[in-house]
Amino acid sequence: MKLHIKQFIASAAFSVSALLATAQNADQIFKAAGSPANPKVTVSWNRYYDHAGITEICKKIAAAHPELAKLQSIGKSYKGRDIWCLTITDFKKGNPDQKPGMYIDGNIHSNEVQGAEFSLYTAWYLTETFKDTRFIKELLADKVFYIVPTINPDGRDSYFHEPNTGSTPRSGVIPVDNDRDGLTDEDGYDDLDKDNEILLMRRKSATGRYRVDPSDPRRMIQVGPDEKGDYELLGLEGKDDDGDGVVNEDGYTFQYDPNRDWGWGWQPNYIQNGAYKYPFSLPESRAVMDFVMKHPNIAGAQSYHNAGGMILRGPGDPTDQVTYNPQDIQVYDIIARKGEELIPGYRYLIVHKDLYAAYGGELDWFYGGRGIYTYSNELWTPYLMFNKDATRNPQDNSNFQFDSYLLFKDAFVDWHEYDHPQYGKIEIGGFKKNFGRAHPGFLLESDAHRNMAFTIYHAYHTPLLNVDTVTEKDLGNGLKEVTAVISNSRIMPTHSSHDLKFKIERPDYISISGVKAVAGMVVENADLNITTEQATNPERIEVANIPGLSTVTVRWVVQGSGKYTISVDSKKGGVAKK
Repeated sequence: MKLHIKQFIASAAFSVSALLATAQNADQIFKAAGSPANPKVTVSWNRYYDHAGITEICKKIAAAHPELAKLQSIGKSYKGRDIWCLTITDFKKGNPDQKPGMYIDGNIHSNEVQGAEFSLYTAWYLTETFKDTRFIKELLADKVFYIVPTINPDGRDSYFHEPNTGSTPRSGVIPVDNDRDGLTDEDGYDDLDKDNEILLMRRKSATGRYRVDPSDPRRMIQVGPDEKGDYELLGLEGKDDDGDGVVNEDGYTFQYDPNRDWGWGWQPNYIQNGAYKYPFSLPESRAVMDFVMKHPNIAGAQSYHNAGGMILRGPGDPTDQVTYNPQDIQVYDIIARKGEELIPGYRYLIVHKDLYAAYGGELDWFYGGRGIYTYSNELWTPYLMFNKDATRNPQDNSNFQFDSYLLFKDAFVDWHEYDHPQYGKIEIGGFKKNFGRAHPGFLLESDAHRNMAFTIYHAYHTPLLNVDTVTEKDLGNGLKEVTAVISNSRIMPTHSSHDLKFKIERPDYISISGVKAVAGMVVENADLNITTEQATNPERIEVANIPGLSTVTVRWVVQGSGKYTISVDSKKGGVAKK
């Protein structure tokens, strides 16, 4: 009898497991507009995933959609974790290396975590909606996405699994001894109550400058000059480890900044705080640089940060008045203004002008070093809490209101007593590290979708080339004049103006084959018949640029008859034939 009971329990457990493992029955689902109804890869987008979780999702996407997704490691982190990249395109339609590319990454800063989920959501959405969404089918036929969810996997896992605040750590995990006491910031903060959170410390004091908000005992209010307080705030949770009078001195007091490690406008640490040894001195940024250099088809890029609700472009260097030129800024402006429409509460800003000086940033290297139109979105804005602009009034309590009525006080650790070795009887409490910069779960998928829509709009407007019209004129004596109009029906040119100025990428090639080309030329003005002849290799005409939403016209004088092919080959604009 006991054996039968065990078999029954095992059978029931297997049945439940099998039930949970299968996708929902399609007959039970009514499709919501704009979302996959019954995805092959089921992912909950209301939570965050560590590096092992990201790895698992990446592998599932690649396994479920081999015709659309390929997974590779583009390098290793300092601690040897893989830096994953998902290449997303319709592999049955053309060579991916010859399609205009859109690069997306996130989580360059350890604590700016949701960029990984936003990036992964994009890969998941593209692959899961491909089968029944015509726009996505056409997009992946023409474009290729390179999606690197996290370029700081060590720091990400440290943020999740070690005691931290919402703002730490920004860097990875290369240890630094800040005050030369033999302890490094790898030792981290002192988590006094062992709850994996670094909160605030307060102590009752007759001369304190803070009092408890009578309407919400969690909240501390600074008193006016003529008022009396009850508490003093002692700073972040921790203790003085080595008796030098500084609390948490090795708790990430100095952090190298992975977003100050890039080879454009780089400055050493005494000028740009957070810079490490030299440009690309960190293995993670070096791996991304190597990948981008090997993929000259990348025409657009997006890096996800947090927080503040911003769509950023460079320059970060306030002295740089030449890199971002008017022609390219016009392209940046058109795309970013659409982003402001697509993502409520987000504003289009310039790093050095509207925020602060930032030398050696990823954003500037992508554009300055490679001529790639690149944005950095600062994810999460308090606007999303109540769909209105948040006030900067120090008396504002919207965070507490949001936590109370929408998160049901899940984001705050109530004040509780602790006997501190230096301060005596204190209280520890405050907002958890998963609130303030990171999205609450129920808002994560919504904002991921809107930011994804912006990057898809960006990718859509990478060049799309076509051989529009071909006309012939008989010149006699076996010669024929062939004129071809090449169009670019998207906003971006095949070369940014910055690219043209520094000759970063080769010219575009427009070729004729099947007949002998005697002469080849660019038609500068068709009405006035003004042309510029190419002295050598007339069959392959070099064109400096094919502007966005515009055309170029080329002409050959050819010998021979019969069929011939006109083809366009552009590194960032893709290929076209007629």
